[in-house]
Amino acid sequence: MSNTKQKLKNGETVLGGWTLLGHPGIVEIMAGEGFDFIVADMEHTAIDIRSFHDMALAVKGTGCDILARLTSCDSDQAKRVLDNGANGVIVPSVNTRDIAEKAVAMVKFPPEGFRGSSLCRATGYGKDFKGYFESHNENVLVVVMLEHVDAVKNVDEILSVPGIDATFIGPYDLSASMGIAGQLDHPDLLAAQQELVDACKRHNIPAGMHVVPVDNTELKKRIEQGIKFIACGIDTLFIRHGCQTMLKGIREE
Repeated sequence: MSNTKQKLKNGETVLGGWTLLGHPGIVEIMAGEGFDFIVADMEHTAIDIRSFHDMALAVKGTGCDILARLTSCDSDQAKRVLDNGANGVIVPSVNTRDIAEKAVAMVKFPPEGFRGSSLCRATGYGKDFKGYFESHNENVLVVVMLEHVDAVKNVDEILSVPGIDATFIGPYDLSASMGIAGQLDHPDLLAAQQELVDACKRHNIPAGMHVVPVDNTELKKRIEQGIKFIACGIDTLFIRHGCQTMLKGIREE
């Protein structure tokens, strides 16, 4: 079982990094700093399967899991990232029970799902096919994104689907679907987010969220709120923050 999934099953909080740039060197550095997982964002970036393959190689042996945020509930893309070494997937826009059921089924082998099997990198190019096939369904991490007002309405039906390991609440898309795009402090948005968190607690499924600012004040706040699956920052922001910290005040002086 992946390190991240085991910690979540134990009730622990997991902290991960997030990459938009998709460079294996950056991912290797982040993995070496103690993150439980790194998310490769394939929905909003140029990261493709080849890039993901190289990042999966970069974290091998670090103890850090590599997850793929898919472009959609796409079974072909899910199969390919898993074949290339993903420890799990984050599926965006899971607004109904039907989509949640597909999200689980597309990453699991029969009889629990319909993922196809092959002599891929994840199996050691066939060397460990039997062991991988037999343990994969238990090991793979399935995270569903709750990021639309419809997901709030349908949250109990969504979370009743067996095989969901965690959720990931998306405040930006959620706010847009509510007609208050980007107003992250709007009371209606905060109430909707809390409704999702409370539903996760009812179903005993860890709630997740992205703490974007490079500041652990917000991180501590989310941990205290009961968020268990937390993405921390973005590789682009870490680089920018380092540049700004280094140059702060120097040019003015």
